[in-house]
Amino acid sequence: MEVFIIVTVLWVFSVCLHEFGHAWVANMGGDYTVREKGYLTLNPLRYTHPVYSLVMPVLFVMLGGIGLPGGAVYIERHLLRSRAWDTWVSLAGPAMNLCFVTLISLGFKLGWLRNDPESLSSVSLGFLLQLQVSALILNLLPVPPLDGFQALAPWLPHDLRERLHGMSNYGMLILVAALWLIEPFNRVFWSTIFQISDWLGVHPYLGITGWRTFRFWEQGGF
Repeated sequence: MEVFIIVTVLWVFSVCLHEFGHAWVANMGGDYTVREKGYLTLNPLRYTHPVYSLVMPVLFVMLGGIGLPGGAVYIERHLLRSRAWDTWVSLAGPAMNLCFVTLISLGFKLGWLRNDPESLSSVSLGFLLQLQVSALILNLLPVPPLDGFQALAPWLPHDLRERLHGMSNYGMLILVAALWLIEPFNRVFWSTIFQISDWLGVHPYLGITGWRTFRFWEQGGF
């Protein structure tokens, strides 16, 4: 159960940090309302939605070991100074995930953490790294309403952008269904995560061990 607690706490923190990244860049780009809304206080409760930031991301980790994008920061994009700032606001969240990945990877690259499936810290952080990589990949897909689409949206023709925004409620459902039901897509997705993880110094088996240990209820332990 220790892996479950460590990973859940750090994963929720990373989701909040992701949203803080959006808010910080939005403030720099002209959306003064993010400060008024309390998004720049570094208080996770200010930009944590109980369902989108907590329940759903943790549920998806429990079900499939996938880092589902989540969070609830509302950006007044019409206040941003340019389309470029709009794009940077969207990319700022994934950039925070990249920072998280880099920090964990350094721990393994520098030998502070080992690819030891018997080590609590290594198993927990190895699994967390794979979650961050999966979240980064998913977030950068050009699928509404994900950050990859939001980064491209300011540069699209207005009518097309509005039509695609209208598909936001279905975009995530289609993506999740593809991950679960379309075997080639699922295989490519996980193969990419494992290759990146291995390149970052974390053996894929360590993350798999972390996910299995994370699901402590299947082992009959509390």
